Amino acid sequence: MATARTSQDCLTNVETLEQIKDRITHVLPGARLEIVPNESPSGQRSLLVDHEHAGAIATFLRDDAELRLDYCSNATGVDWPEAVVKTKIKKPVVTDGVEKEVEETVDALRSGYLEAVYHLYSVAKKHGPVILRLRTGNRTDKVTLPSLTPVWRSCEYQEREIFDLFGIKFAGHPDLRRILMWDGFVDHPMRKDYVEPDDFEYEPTPHDAVLERAKTHYPSEVKT
Repeated sequence: MATARTSQDCLTNVETLEQIKDRITHVLPGARLEIVPNESPSGQRSLLVDHEHAGAIATFLRDDAELRLDYCSNATGVDWPEAVVKTKIKKPVVTDGVEKEVEETVDALRSGYLEAVYHLYSVAKKHGPVILRLRTGNRTDKVTLPSLTPVWRSCEYQEREIFDLFGIKFAGHPDLRRILMWDGFVDHPMRKDYVEPDDFEYEPTPHDAVLERAKTHYPSEVKT
């Protein structure tokens, strides 16, 4: 039976994500991949790949004769804080001696993590995107991912931006340092729990909301 294509699969013009996933696991038997659904109107599903095989998977996608995904147009970060999510489960229930399957919604705690998301295209074959995801172990001390810059040089500055704004560390990156914030800056501004400081040291004349926040901490030092 043919696999139904989403709008993203149609853009690739070559293979469905299921077919790409199957071919990767055939070439790299130990690789762990998962197709991540997307319920938005775009339907752009993605491939979540494991850290150990990320470089080899990226190289396969770039060099495979059919795919030739030779260009990473965009790499970005996503912050997923710990959250309670609703999950639908089915369980058997016996009513009047008859067993039926009912669906109920339960709350489940999802641990927090960070993601790096890569959008891949083929300039040679004129198709894409295929979307890759790499996921950290948490948001605190397990935030290292393998860099894909050695495979797609266009990732270099974008991974630096992800490091700067989200705090993901990319092992194997040739020049991993802040690109938007200065070296002494503390924290990562795109984290969802980031709190802006009350007095921006680079703003000599605070005003509006910044001024009001600064007044609560330094009432005698802030001029109105």
